[in-house]
Amino acid sequence: MPKLNDDQQIRQLANLELLARQVVEGFITGLHQSPFHGFSVEFAEHRLYNNGESVKNIDWKLLARTDKLFVKQFEEETNLRCFLLLDTSSSMNFPEVGTSKLQFSVYAIASLMYLFKKQRDAFGLCMFSDKIDWISAAKSTTTHLFYLYAELEKTYASPKVNTQTNITNVLHHIAQEIHQRSLVIIFSDMLENNLDAEKQQALFAAIQHLKFNKHEVVIFNVTDKQKELEFNFDNRPHHFVDIESGDELKVNPARIREAYKASLKEYRHQLELKCAQYHIDLVDADIHEGYHHILNTYLVKRNKMI
Repeated sequence: MPKLNDDQQIRQLANLELLARQVVEGFITGLHQSPFHGFSVEFAEHRLYNNGESVKNIDWKLLARTDKLFVKQFEEETNLRCFLLLDTSSSMNFPEVGTSKLQFSVYAIASLMYLFKKQRDAFGLCMFSDKIDWISAAKSTTTHLFYLYAELEKTYASPKVNTQTNITNVLHHIAQEIHQRSLVIIFSDMLENNLDAEKQQALFAAIQHLKFNKHEVVIFNVTDKQKELEFNFDNRPHHFVDIESGDELKVNPARIREAYKASLKEYRHQLELKCAQYHIDLVDADIHEGYHHILNTYLVKRNKMI
């Protein structure tokens, strides 16, 4: 099996379904080999047939192989409803070389959806930037899985240019759109232009809206840790371009590094405090690390909800 955190090998995979299957199966193998037993790793997609019920959903091929009657699982037997929100604003296109935040998020979401399907959880997908661009219902069928894979592939192939984020309005809309208690999983760098104190409060209110409506929320804060958090650039003049607004700045990174890091640290600290206050999981997702941490976070959260 290839190393799935190797950018070149990932890009050689034929499609998202193949990538997701390899990620998830490798993850499950790792769980069985580890001493960690914090949650179930039984991913059955069939249940035993009960005498007297309809035979229309019996898996006859499985009967031929096992000499036992199993019934296929369908959406009405779903355990959990999950909605995945993908930030497609232009800041997610960073970095331009290697796997971007958007591409990393697409891979991660594809893997999660494959895991949802294995656990008979219904899943929906929403793509957003400064508004909701596309949203699906939550289902658990194989047809639905490949339908969402096709939408992810479109997003992967056509990254947006000069498009900003308005996650605040999007979260309010989602809170009103989803009527049943669900697990809402957000993939975003959580960066907006001019996020002053007033806009921060508005963002926190939107996050609280989701919790007020009884949803469980996980935010995967997708970043290029070395470049965006540590501001690790060579000590020479650089030409920085804001890929959402187009604003430009010529500066030596060493001159602004400490001020930049202090400002970002304060914002992230406030975000962490609010998420802790509202019992929302805020998870750092570095694009240079693998996907197992993301899958593990979902399983732990799912175990608490079921």
